[in-house]
Amino acid sequence: MTATAPRPRPSRTGQPSRTGRPSPAGRPSPIRGRSPIRGRSPIRGPFAAVALLAALFSLVSGLLLAGAGPAAAHAALTGSDPQDGAVVATAPKEVTLTFSEAIAVGDGSIRVLDPSSKRADTGVEPKDLSDGSTVRYGVELLPGLPDGTYTVAWQAISADSHPISGAFTFSIGAPSETTVALPSEEVGGGAVGTVYGIARYIAYAGFILLVGGAAFVLGCWPRGATARPMQRLVVRGWITLTAATLAMLLLRNPYTGSGKFADAFDLDGLQAVLDTKPGAALVSRLLLLGAAALFIAVLFGTYARREDAVEKRDLTFGLAVGGGVVAAGIAATWAMSEHASTGIQAGIAMPVDVLHLLAVAAWLGGLVSLLVALYRTPDIGSEAVRRFSRVAFGSVLVLAATGIYQSWRQVGSWSALTGTRYGQLLIVKVALIALLLAVAWFSRRWTGRLTDAPVSVGASEASVASEASASSVTSQASGASVASEDAAEPGETADDVAPERAAQLARQRAALTATKKKRIRDADAERSGLRRSVLAEAAIAVVLLAVTTLLTSTEPGRTEEEAKGASAAATAPAASGPVNLNMPFDTGGQNGKGTVRIDIDPGRSGANELHVWIDGSDGKPMDVPELKVALTLEAQEIGPLPVAPDRLAEGHWSASNVQIPMAGEWKVDVTVRTSDIDQVTIDKTVKIG
Repeated sequence: MTATAPRPRPSRTGQPSRTGRPSPAGRPSPIRGRSPIRGRSPIRGPFAAVALLAALFSLVSGLLLAGAGPAAAHAALTGSDPQDGAVVATAPKEVTLTFSEAIAVGDGSIRVLDPSSKRADTGVEPKDLSDGSTVRYGVELLPGLPDGTYTVAWQAISADSHPISGAFTFSIGAPSETTVALPSEEVGGGAVGTVYGIARYIAYAGFILLVGGAAFVLGCWPRGATARPMQRLVVRGWITLTAATLAMLLLRNPYTGSGKFADAFDLDGLQAVLDTKPGAALVSRLLLLGAAALFIAVLFGTYARREDAVEKRDLTFGLAVGGGVVAAGIAATWAMSEHASTGIQAGIAMPVDVLHLLAVAAWLGGLVSLLVALYRTPDIGSEAVRRFSRVAFGSVLVLAATGIYQSWRQVGSWSALTGTRYGQLLIVKVALIALLLAVAWFSRRWTGRLTDAPVSVGASEASVASEASASSVTSQASGASVASEDAAEPGETADDVAPERAAQLARQRAALTATKKKRIRDADAERSGLRRSVLAEAAIAVVLLAVTTLLTSTEPGRTEEEAKGASAAATAPAASGPVNLNMPFDTGGQNGKGTVRIDIDPGRSGANELHVWIDGSDGKPMDVPELKVALTLEAQEIGPLPVAPDRLAEGHWSASNVQIPMAGEWKVDVTVRTSDIDQVTIDKTVKIG
């Protein structure tokens, strides 16, 4: 008897290997010891490209965020009364602040704190004292404030949605120590500010993918509506923009206020946000994104399945009009709440900003769509690429025109272009655009040489066909062998395993077809060159997007220079002006209480006019038997210089040609006698000259 070799048992999957043993996990059997799909995996390329762009975006965003402090805002404090560091003789009735642009204020936006950190203002909402183009707000102070150093802390929201804050001090009578401790971190900073800034970046990226991807499909490659990679790109853009908008809406309250993440779910704070212009813009964006979801459903549903040419053309027109309106509305939510809505020519700047954003989305979003199509959908034709080339060229023209106008409006001078952070970022942006256009020129060259006919594919086709034939023969032989052997098994027939063999052959044919398409695509040098140049464009676009987004949260150069000029004027030595003193007294006798008011005009070195008024405790003019005034400059050991004012009327005395030899901190002594024995001398130090 001859020995019979043991018969191999079929695997669970019923897929035999080349050696007669079942292959693992049901995979097609290798041919000649190699995978039937030779070369690089068709999935590795696009994933590597996306990973590279994501890593580049994270790196650039991190570097920019690391160098950026709290968002500098459009509005800036340009002046105050009293001025920063001023020493006033008497307590003012109110403190006023002047800003370069419109702001939004609320309860507690302006607080005045005394040296012991207690509120020195009345605590009511600041009064709007604006007049014409001058933006001014003020708060009333409590009566009878003692001498010392007072701190003014303010916080508001600029008209372009960015929070602003600051503090300064002034003194009544003379400077003193203060226990006021102000937050070391400006509003809009910290972890909340960082997360809010990242959400802004992501929102712009989502808008570009959503609008640019949809425009690419509708205007350049209608057949792409049936391609899953294109559908995923647009849908992910919608999800990204929606999620970022919701995050910004929730973080808006802590971003402009406490800086604590827990306040993101404060319903009262959220209601306050909804009443502001930025909050209304975010809610409007969410509503428009609902309409965008319907647009996406029609684009990748009804439109993708439509085959009749006339019906598809009509549907294309309707989608283009409706999608354009929705896209412009979403872009307007930025234009109506940020830089374009404030400053000069806001009525022109807002529609220009909308055009600018739409052009950015059409160019950069279309660029990413083309990159995905070239890597993930090898069926894209040369005509679609040429259409996008024309769209990109038009977008660049629109960007150039709107960008020049925006640059002039936000910078305004060469000094602001080179001497401000906004101007420096703008220079970086222009350089990146120039580099992007240079790379795009190479892409256009590849596009001009692109054809739909495969290049040098004869060998590839022959090789693939040969391997397909060999695979088919081997599979059929193996299938027949296993089927015949399995037929001998008790209870099993060839009909039981035939469907599994057919499924295996179908998978092999699909894999070989994909391999054939990939080899044909890779053999096209023009298409490979275009993919590389588009990938380079997309990488530069990622950096450009990060710089552009950072520009939107940076104070424009024009207003920064205006604020610096106003601040310099405010801190410059003030012109000579009248000196006003208010000095209560009490001689201790009957009717011995009252107030002395003194005016020294013009309040500078040289000749001055001095007027003295005395009011009784009832506020009416009060005559006294004797009044003396003396001036002493203790730092220079000058004085006392006596002044003998003449009585002009009841409770009013005056002296002309009062000589003050030099500017400085002068002590004014006033002696009041209300009877033969009741007399008092009071004094106050004031800066003259």
